[in-house]
Amino acid sequence: MTEYRLKGLSCANCAREMEEEIQKLPHGKEAKIYYNSGKLSIPEDIHLPNVEKILAKDGVAIIKEQDSSNEEGHHHAEGHGGPNWKVLLSLSTILFVSALLLEDYLPVAAVVSIYVAATVISGYQTFIKGMKNLFRFKFNIDTLMTVALVGAFSIGEWREGTLVAILFGLNEYLEGLGMEKARRSMATLLQVAPKEAVLVDGGHEKVVPISALKVGDIVLVKAGEKIPSDGKIIEGKSSVNESAITGESMPADKQIGDDVFGGSINNEGVLKVEIAKAYEDSSLAKILHLVEEAQETKTPTELFINRFAKYYTPAIMLISVFVMIIPPLLFGSDWGTWFYQGLAVLIVGCPCALILSSPIAIVSGITRNARNGILVKGGIHLEQLGKIETIAFDKTGTLTKGEPHVEKTIVYAANFYQIAGAIEKNSSHPLAVAVVKEVSKHVRQIEEAADVQTIVGQGVSARMNEKSYFLGNENSLSHLSLPNKVKEDIAQLKEKGYTLVAVADEDKVLGLFGISDQIRPEAHQLIKRLQENGVKQTIMLTGDHQKSAEKVATAIGLTDYYAGLLPDEKVRKIKELTETSMTAMVGDGINDAPALATADVGIAMGKGTDSAIETADIVLMQDHLGKLPSAIAISRRVNRIIKINIILALSLKLIALLLTIPGLLTLWIAILSDMGATVMVTLISLTILIEKKQEKAEGVSIN
Repeated sequence: MTEYRLKGLSCANCAREMEEEIQKLPHGKEAKIYYNSGKLSIPEDIHLPNVEKILAKDGVAIIKEQDSSNEEGHHHAEGHGGPNWKVLLSLSTILFVSALLLEDYLPVAAVVSIYVAATVISGYQTFIKGMKNLFRFKFNIDTLMTVALVGAFSIGEWREGTLVAILFGLNEYLEGLGMEKARRSMATLLQVAPKEAVLVDGGHEKVVPISALKVGDIVLVKAGEKIPSDGKIIEGKSSVNESAITGESMPADKQIGDDVFGGSINNEGVLKVEIAKAYEDSSLAKILHLVEEAQETKTPTELFINRFAKYYTPAIMLISVFVMIIPPLLFGSDWGTWFYQGLAVLIVGCPCALILSSPIAIVSGITRNARNGILVKGGIHLEQLGKIETIAFDKTGTLTKGEPHVEKTIVYAANFYQIAGAIEKNSSHPLAVAVVKEVSKHVRQIEEAADVQTIVGQGVSARMNEKSYFLGNENSLSHLSLPNKVKEDIAQLKEKGYTLVAVADEDKVLGLFGISDQIRPEAHQLIKRLQENGVKQTIMLTGDHQKSAEKVATAIGLTDYYAGLLPDEKVRKIKELTETSMTAMVGDGINDAPALATADVGIAMGKGTDSAIETADIVLMQDHLGKLPSAIAISRRVNRIIKINIILALSLKLIALLLTIPGLLTLWIAILSDMGATVMVTLISLTILIEKKQEKAEGVSIN
């Protein structure tokens, strides 16, 4: 498939009709017009001139590669007239006002000529396309407007016909302007991708395009420059702005050995980075590609609107015919009056505002979330996220940090910390790392034990100062007769859900560590904010034992929890939950892949890991859950605005149609009802992009 950018694509309904026409061409079955991003995708073997002819009939053109740089950041979709549309509308309006003011001073023929000139200037493209469509029996908005204009002029309604042409042109311009605003907001987001890199090759530096970088290349990144692709720092130290990836405004400190993301910005100093991934495989490239794709996935609401529009326009034409002939035939009413009313009904029937009610809101919602480091893979997932009532969380690495942490210590002997540190000093086991970290708080210099040996099912033994020591679980104390106090302490630690690590010598217990997976600091506030945003159930699904699960669930205020679950049991539980409510599953994107796939919405976290990006419907690019409530709030707002837009679009049309009953509907009222709906739908949708200052703080609800 080959992708092209389009110029002048400002009408959602027209885009749909052009796509259908292109798909009828030889080899064109897979062709797609992406209205939201203003792009065309066609198979390699389709004949391009035929495609260009179809596009040209609606005033749309393909932007050639050599023109792309000129178009970058430029507003190129200004309605069906292109860049000069504002000038044409202004000139047409001046002529119209002049004709109004001079009606009493000039001959009728002169005034009519001015009205015709104003109409031609603002409506000639619509008229040409409408006439072509009429001969092909293709009934879209251009056809409806052409019939209305011809009808108005044929019965001598010069003034109103001209006003209709001008207002329709203005309506088309505003419609294109609104969609282009959403597109440019997305384009700004996508511009974070770096273009070039400074490659260090044999001691020489040269500027190369990022597409030329290979795994293992060394690049130089100066202060203020973007890191070209994912890699590892091999020289230098700096703070790095990773907001393009994670949405986090605070810089992250980086030093030799640390991983960095492509697209992040080096704040100070000079870094040498070894490239770990070619740019097209980097986290940023995947994110930008998915964000672009996400704009084009149709939501159930959009699909319904598109199906509805197919039948809506022909129905309006039938109603228009009935309005023209029924009153004169059955009730002897004036033919001219009801012919005029029928023309007004045609204009009311324009489906553009209805079709526009969803895409601008969807693009704005996806863009807004992406700015916050929340990657939504499609409009359908955005819509579903806004309907979530139940959220199921994995425990380890999601609600907790996934790192063992010493939460409780009970000391019986003065050398407890020294012995524990000496035994665990060289071990890489997660529990050993936690123990050494805690010991370091109490011991300045940790010695090293000798003859460290693993005892299966118990822990480890070692020797220090000609004496044997033991570290491990309760079984490692089997050689001792435990005092009641020690037994009670062990029982209490186990009751509270801690993992027990005991330290003993040949004669007595030196002390106890109570280790747990540390709860994320934002977890408790997170649950509260989710409930404020309409989430009714917060549930934890974990393979951990009952006491540990209960401890975490109680601490952060979950509504329920299920412990001791195997991966397939998590999937079964998710299936049960989805039967009664819209359910999201939040996990780390690796161990929870089956459950994420089973849920209505799968949400992964993990600071942009490949597995998270590939597995879930929504990815939190931060290494915490703080922005999940914001994502849900934005999605709920998008859904709410789409409903408001649909109601507004249909209500204004219904009111205008009801005016035909007493015969009060005029052409200018008809066009204003459609124009009003389009303008309101566009402006309301664009409010999603507005980020208030207080909302920039993490986790603030935007409802």
